[in-house]
Amino acid sequence: MNKTTIAIIISVILIVSAIFFTSNKNNGVKEKSSKQTEKIVNNVSIINGKQIIEIKAKGGYTPRKSVAQAGIPTILQINTNGTFDCSASIRIPSMNIQRNLPQSGVTDIELGTNPPGILQGSCGMGMYPFQIEFK
Repeated sequence: MNKTTIAIIISVILIVSAIFFTSNKNNGVKEKSSKQTEKIVNNVSIINGKQIIEIKAKGGYTPRKSVAQAGIPTILQINTNGTFDCSASIRIPSMNIQRNLPQSGVTDIELGTNPPGILQGSCGMGMYPFQIEFK
């Protein structure tokens, strides 16, 4: 066999392996069994009837778009870790919310029970937007 044939065989094996390992995921859904009911879908979890949306703040917000359920009491949980930029100040104008976040730590913001729609937020300067779509 020549070097080209060997390279092709190795490439095919790697591609098939990658497809196999990525197809065994649960589309980002994890379920834990414990005394409290917990279902995690990406960055949104429901624990004891409250919906928690986790966002990281540093150089903007990650993820920039979250999808959550409407009609459930919701807490926006913002995690900062050495955040010194303007994303350490968060605004949600439609709810009259403006908070300065600590440089490192977790800040919970009660959002109440939201109807279907999109909730827009940003950093204090308006440079880094994020949104939560309630379905």
